[in-house]
Amino acid sequence: MEWRDDGVILSVRRHGETSAIAEILTAANGRVMGLVRGGRSRVQRPVLQAGNAVQCVWRARLEEQLGTFTLEPLDLRAGAIMEEPFRLAGLATLTGLAQLLPEREPHPRVYEALRVVLEAIDQDQLWPALLVRWELGLLDELGFGLDLSRCAATGSRENLAYVSPKSGKAVSAEAGAPFGERLFRLPPFLKGSGEASPEDVIDGLKLASFFLARHVYEPRGQSLPEQQDWIIRALAERPH
Repeated sequence: MEWRDDGVILSVRRHGETSAIAEILTAANGRVMGLVRGGRSRVQRPVLQAGNAVQCVWRARLEEQLGTFTLEPLDLRAGAIMEEPFRLAGLATLTGLAQLLPEREPHPRVYEALRVVLEAIDQDQLWPALLVRWELGLLDELGFGLDLSRCAATGSRENLAYVSPKSGKAVSAEAGAPFGERLFRLPPFLKGSGEASPEDVIDGLKLASFFLARHVYEPRGQSLPEQQDWIIRALAERPH
């Protein structure tokens, strides 16, 4: 078997003395692992970094085998990200969460959105809000999407201000006012109105974190990666 696809490297681990096993989220073939022969060479090491975009050819005798990758670089931005702790935390969050996708199951919307976030990763005023949208999109792809289109109590599409932690549905300001302390704030940028302030992004990350932990990590007996909290703390401490 053989196929060619574009992808983003999610993780790399050593294999033997000279090779490596790469985990790549591809556009059309989903999350795939494969052996990269000579992956620890001086030529291949700069390419085999999480966050880099590559064109890959995957080959195997049988579909269920590990297979081998031949990689060509498309966008090697990982090196620059490594020098910026804030952006590195964003990259680690993206690649870590993408590893939750089922293996070899195509999720083109998640892949395309991942590329959008990575292309904006050098713009600190932009990428955290894109990360929130990507995380909510990932939840949707995994079957746990939130319904932010109308109020769960009244059915209204107007003045949505909260999200219920029980249902994952939006709640209007009027219906939610008596229970505000028990609800998540719905940041306006997730409704498509206005730019995202740092406070909005923090609220969005907290919202996504809650439902990722509930639906994805806790059922697996795992905890949400600490990078998400690190980003929240860094946003809170950054000058506005």
